[in-house]
This record gives sequence, structure tokens and C-alpha cells, in this order.
Amino acid sequence: TALTEGRDGRIMKIGSFGFLAVAGMSLMAQTGHGADVAAGKTVFGKCALCHSVDPSKKNIGPTLFGIVGRHSASVEGYTYSPGMKALDKTWDAATLDLYLTKPQDLVPGTKMSFAGLPNAEDRANLIAYLATLK
Repeated sequence: TALTEGRDGRIMKIGSFGFLAVAGMSLMAQTGHGADVAAGKTVFGKCALCHSVDPSKKNIGPTLFGIVGRHSASVEGYTYSPGMKALDKTWDAATLDLYLTKPQDLVPGTKMSFAGLPNAEDRANLIAYLATLK
């Protein structure tokens, strides 16, 4: 049995199997190991309304081509919100996972109106797909 803090700040008590499952999903989201790239491409359909994967194309949002490893607010010619400009992070798997869970929590005032992806597996799959866009 272990205690862990949930994303909402509440402390949760979980058994060793639950802890392993949570740790495994977190690791999967961070590394993309075990994630399904094809499923991530399907999840990307939710993003495609506003984002492109073409490096030279901007939609409502910036292109997501090459986002994994890119610095926040760095697509040339895109006008970012003050909150996104202030983020000053590299989009690694862990940061993307936090942002995709609930964008407003990581970047208050973000222009992205998307509520987030509550399903950890969807996020891990999406991040694995985004990591292929180089």
C-alpha cells in the first residue's frame, strides 16, 4: 500500500498493484514505451481541428510537427498567449502529458480552448504519435 498525490491535489491510498499500474501509465506517457502510435494518430483527430502536422502550416494553433523536444512558444510566426510565452519549458513527454491532461492547469490563460484528455492511455498514445513527427 502506498500514498500518492492525485492531479487534483488529493492524497490517495493505493495498493501495490494500483501503484504499479499508475507508475506504469506514467512511465508509458513519459517514454512512449508500450504506447500505440496508430491509436495516437486516431486520438490526434481531436487536435486536427486546430493543429497541423505539416511543418509549414499553421491553423488556429501552431503546427505540432516536431513538438516533442521543441521549446514552448517557439513556432515562428505564431502569436502565443502571454501564459504560453511565460511557460519556458521543453515539450518532453512528461510536460506534454501534464498539458494534455488539462491545458488550463499548466498554462493559465492559454488560447487553447480544448478541455484536455482525461484518459492516460489516450495521452500516452498521442504523445507517442507526436514523437514520430520529425
